[in-house]
Amino acid sequence: MPSKDLTRRSAPDSAADVDAGQAGAALVEHYPRLVRLAYLILPPSLGRNRRVLTAHSLAQRALPRGRRSGAAESLPSPRRADGCDPAYAYVRGRVVAAALEVARPRRWNAWPRRSQLPPLLPQVWGLRLFPRSGGADELALDQRLSALSGPARAAYALRGLEGLDDTRVRRVLEAAGVADPRTALDRADGPSAQYGLLASAAFDPCSLQARPTDLLRRRRRGRGVLAAAAAVLVCGALLALPDGGLRSGPAAAPAHTGNPVSEQALNPAKLTRVAGSAWHASARTDFSVWPVRGDRTGDTALLRRALAVWALPGDSVQVSATPGTPAGPPMGAPQLLYAGTVDDAVVVLFYDGLRVVRYAEAKDGGGGAALDFARVDGADEAASDAVVVGRTDGNVRYLTAPWVHGAGVRDLLAPTAGSRPLARSADGVTDPVPGPGVSRACTSWNALALRDGSGARLLTDLGELTPARLLAGPPTGPHDATGAADLAGWAHTVCLLPAVRSHGVRAVNSWQFASQQLPAEGGRAAWVCTRAETWRGAGGLVLAQFRAPVPGDGPRPDPDTVVARAENSPACGKRQPRVLAGVLWKSRGGQWYVLAAGSTQFASLATTGGVTGSATGPLLAVPAKQGAKARLTGRLGDGTRVGALR
Repeated sequence: MPSKDLTRRSAPDSAADVDAGQAGAALVEHYPRLVRLAYLILPPSLGRNRRVLTAHSLAQRALPRGRRSGAAESLPSPRRADGCDPAYAYVRGRVVAAALEVARPRRWNAWPRRSQLPPLLPQVWGLRLFPRSGGADELALDQRLSALSGPARAAYALRGLEGLDDTRVRRVLEAAGVADPRTALDRADGPSAQYGLLASAAFDPCSLQARPTDLLRRRRRGRGVLAAAAAVLVCGALLALPDGGLRSGPAAAPAHTGNPVSEQALNPAKLTRVAGSAWHASARTDFSVWPVRGDRTGDTALLRRALAVWALPGDSVQVSATPGTPAGPPMGAPQLLYAGTVDDAVVVLFYDGLRVVRYAEAKDGGGGAALDFARVDGADEAASDAVVVGRTDGNVRYLTAPWVHGAGVRDLLAPTAGSRPLARSADGVTDPVPGPGVSRACTSWNALALRDGSGARLLTDLGELTPARLLAGPPTGPHDATGAADLAGWAHTVCLLPAVRSHGVRAVNSWQFASQQLPAEGGRAAWVCTRAETWRGAGGLVLAQFRAPVPGDGPRPDPDTVVARAENSPACGKRQPRVLAGVLWKSRGGQWYVLAAGSTQFASLATTGGVTGSATGPLLAVPAKQGAKARLTGRLGDGTRVGALR
């Protein structure tokens, strides 16, 4: 599905509306989407390996060739009245036009166009690259799209991936040189509107699998290349004799020509520095309006060192990145968020519109350095409340947003204990907070309790730069887990969070979808669904949990029993706000039962296989034997048959 900031993009702007810096920033921020768009438009006859490389090549060649004089180098162009970002629209138009040029048939008596030739760069030798395999639905959609013309595929991709209406799709196609956009739109109606499948990994040229090429043929060709290279060296030595050799003329360029955009990105003087009061008047409340803070913001040598390591980290640099986060150099001058001393380290934080980047080195100048990347595209106020600025001896320090006016620490395994005040420096750096779930026994879990103009929030550290937001409630309208009932529920769930540590998690929602009276006077049990959403959209984890009543009150709540687990599943989320799960349970009297529960959308449940039974409504309890195997299904109110989460 299209992201919120892209649904209203319209036709591409001319090169006069944007400069190279703005176009470069738009290209870096939305690079995966632009490459996916090119991949969908390119003809399948190229083969998956060449489609992948060509899509990357077209996206990287989408920048304007010149820079408009007098253009601002650090501030983005203002949006037009229709909500369009001129820089992104221009780059997207260039990608669409280039991809359609590849898809356009070539006349037999005409020279091939540049884009119709195999890409010079990027190039991978000895490997075949192709996206991950999809399911039957993705394969069927790919086959239907391959039967369409290039303009029709472009129309389908612009509708589904970019969320454009037909009027704006027609404008993009016209600007790309399509002679009959209306026919392309009509033919794009052929495949059923399965736009959600376009976000699948099967159409993602940035998430790839690799296989070797023909090894025997490569070995034979390698021997031929070595022989040819030896011949070239001999000829070159003969031609390079005095007065008869090949010499560079006075117009030859030096061996290394600097790239202006790259040089600007490595210049500390070009860093974007936001004033402390800018967020008060800004329409946006995210990392882009964080003021620059820290006691080393004027240390030019430190900033130059941090930028150089970011551009080309050496062997002694420890580099980490959350899944789905590119770890490459900045395309332009980034924004400086923080530069200062944190415990025994000197830390610099950057933001480039797509990522928050943390550089750290020892305060005494010894040892190596660390470079961490975290994806934060599409961050809102809640997701921009805090960033991890330092970790020492199991403790975590956070840098909080300027709009945060209260901070505390809450142990989620003591839901009634309340939060403890957390002191912060004038720059917004917190005192050390013991890391959550440090002990293997999970006897405590410290969460960061923040309060800003929008209310109270709970954040937890999952081993990454950005803490994850803790939510509660149904998927159609989750809320921050700050109420007494929400905290009591999270006390049973929080010790399951290590399963999503270092997965690039943005938020975790825990939702009690059913409550069931157990047979044989076993008390009332709760059924819970926990869903972890990632910054990249894919790779989320869904857990179905069973919470049986426990007699008496222990010192800490017992964690729920995980009865089902699924990755990359829409269940328990906005796209599919329902879930069905079951468990084999033993009563105090020794009788075994198959228990099952579904959310309110289920009209009936049934179990087959080793245990047979059915029930009207979203709850089921059927006597069974120990170790029985059962297959659980349910029917929705409209009669649709749905299987259990697995």
